Amino acid sequence: MRPRSARGLTAAAIAIALAGCATSSTPTQAPVRKGPYIGIDGGLASRASAFEAYTRKATAIDASFSGPGEIGERLRTAAGYEPKELEAGMIAYAALAAMQEPAFVAGVRAKGRDVSRRLATDPDAALELPGAYAAAQRANAALARRGEALADAGARVKKASYSVQHQAWSRARLTNGPQRLAAVKQAAGYHPEAADRARLTAAISEGGRRGGASPVVARGVALAALTVLGQDGAGRPLLNEIRSGQCLRTAKLNYHQCLAAAGTHYEDIYCLGVHAMTDPGQCVVEATKPAKSMRRASLD
Repeated sequence: MRPRSARGLTAAAIAIALAGCATSSTPTQAPVRKGPYIGIDGGLASRASAFEAYTRKATAIDASFSGPGEIGERLRTAAGYEPKELEAGMIAYAALAAMQEPAFVAGVRAKGRDVSRRLATDPDAALELPGAYAAAQRANAALARRGEALADAGARVKKASYSVQHQAWSRARLTNGPQRLAAVKQAAGYHPEAADRARLTAAISEGGRRGGASPVVARGVALAALTVLGQDGAGRPLLNEIRSGQCLRTAKLNYHQCLAAAGTHYEDIYCLGVHAMTDPGQCVVEATKPAKSMRRASLD
């Protein structure tokens, strides 16, 4: 078979008081505070943590291999996402990044609950809110940073699938194909760890701005606005995006098919680098690119 083709957070800035916004429909002017806004419910944080944990762990996969024993664990680590879960997690992660824009949070709170009526069905409307474009830039940067790092790590593993072929063990025929594929499939999905919330907080606080509003980013900004208003439940329909979801499902399918066809250890490494790391990383990067019809917010 031939290979195919931080900043630290101050304790006072960790939470945002949402109760007043959730119970009043009268617009009130909120002060612009310094520092990040992490005012989230457990559900939103859990979804975002699924994205953060997978991209962190998969990006950390070592591209050096000295024997077959190292491959199986890395195959399972890279398989640690379920496409629909990662799709929702990516949008939730974008929402949390958008909430780090103080002017956006203040603008949403000043508008009051009446601004939420369109957001669940028309997420692009969120881009018209004060500070929304800057919030979208934060979300864009947060996603792109994760996707690019994962794709780059995958490229290193792919390169290793070629360089490792001078070692005899890498060319040995696989004897446990069905078992290892079954183990990879069972590894899918997010498994929470005690430190995940702190890791998520640290990752979101990294900041940065780039690009603009893609469909995924627009959904993230709309979900952020609804969360600030205490209406995050109304934002559940925003936790999917057709193009990105299909990209992630295709990447996972290609990973399984590649492993099913692989006959040697170096081919397993190739499947790992290309379909379990580079492909989903590129899906995340593509999710930051604005659609041609996306309108640019101009009310900052």
